[in-house]
Amino acid sequence: MRNRPWDEPVRHVRPHPDDLPWDRPPEPADVDPAVLGALLHRHGWQRRGGAPGRYGRWTPPGPAGGGTSLLVPESRAFPDSDDLLGEALGALARSRTPSAREVLISLAVPSDEVRWWRDTPAGPAGAAPWTADDHLRGAARRTLLAAALATRARAGYYGARHRRSAAVLLDDVLVGPATEGRTLTAFVPVTAGRPLAVRLHQALHAAREAVDYRRATGGMDAFDGAVEAGVSRELTEALAALVRGTEGARVAVAWAPGAGVPEGCAPSAEPVEFSPGDLPALREAAARYLRAEPSVPVTVTGAVVRMRRAGPGGEGTVRLRVLAGADVPHVRVTLGEEDYRIAGHAHLVGLPVRVRGRLERRGGFRTLTGASGVVPVQVDEAERDRLLKSLQENLDFFEEACGEA
Repeated sequence: MRNRPWDEPVRHVRPHPDDLPWDRPPEPADVDPAVLGALLHRHGWQRRGGAPGRYGRWTPPGPAGGGTSLLVPESRAFPDSDDLLGEALGALARSRTPSAREVLISLAVPSDEVRWWRDTPAGPAGAAPWTADDHLRGAARRTLLAAALATRARAGYYGARHRRSAAVLLDDVLVGPATEGRTLTAFVPVTAGRPLAVRLHQALHAAREAVDYRRATGGMDAFDGAVEAGVSRELTEALAALVRGTEGARVAVAWAPGAGVPEGCAPSAEPVEFSPGDLPALREAAARYLRAEPSVPVTVTGAVVRMRRAGPGGEGTVRLRVLAGADVPHVRVTLGEEDYRIAGHAHLVGLPVRVRGRLERRGGFRTLTGASGVVPVQVDEAERDRLLKSLQENLDFFEEACGEA
């Protein structure tokens, strides 16, 4: 065990799940009664009377809901409002109804909700295949990632571009349990994730309209215009994965009641539906986006992390960790003999290189073709030391460069 020096800063530790705010009921003073009522209604709870203008009596969805009820005040106009809210929140925390947990999450972390449904054939006694849950979660994540990519730029095909910054948007998204591989809900915090939810809402409707146009006319033009709304190869592939193996699938975006409806978006939470009959159009669109997205001229600055060539002379392949110039983490470049030698020397002295070329869509925009003009780039001492340390850890990849020095 290593002893920590007394003056070493304390390392930040991720909070334990029991310490997170959504793991306990919110305080009554922090809850808007109107928001609680809207969330109960959204999640299938039924209002069954109550004193008009003062409180409502709510029961959970399903046949088992008859024995449980909540008294929820309509406002804070009466002295007992906080008491009723406290009792209602405590009852939700104790409830075994899945929707109660979802209501508490949305109260603790005001969120737009994204819900997926897959209509899959039921097995014996309603059982679901072992892989159904993984399939649903995988398709749902791909859907969210496609929307996150569209918040960074508009493109028919992203490949490896913008992946890191888009993935950051998903860090704060909460997810509920999948129900027998058929239903899943994600909670997208309004403060950090509203652009993601808006883009997904617009892209889903645009994809639905483009598929309808393709099925009605045979034309694919609508998919070209849908790129501006956030439709891409990544989204069409995600929707195809969601639908595959089902009798139909749906996705709905519901806005956080306390945050209002975003400008330009429909207030309704009606789901957007896709069926197995849509799969040919979705697959054709995915292939079209891949073909149509052009290669991109770039000037990349990157640190050499791998070098390889067949013999002691001639051209070789270099892998760069991108520092600037392209929204991908790494690129692969084939260099002529002189440029290859320059790249090797630059790395040996702890310097990145700058190179011009075209970022090719083939392989996900990970390859730089037509590379030329390789030059070392000056960096500060801290960065140079870090690059030299990287060299020491990866000496086996630089034997050729050392031999040519």
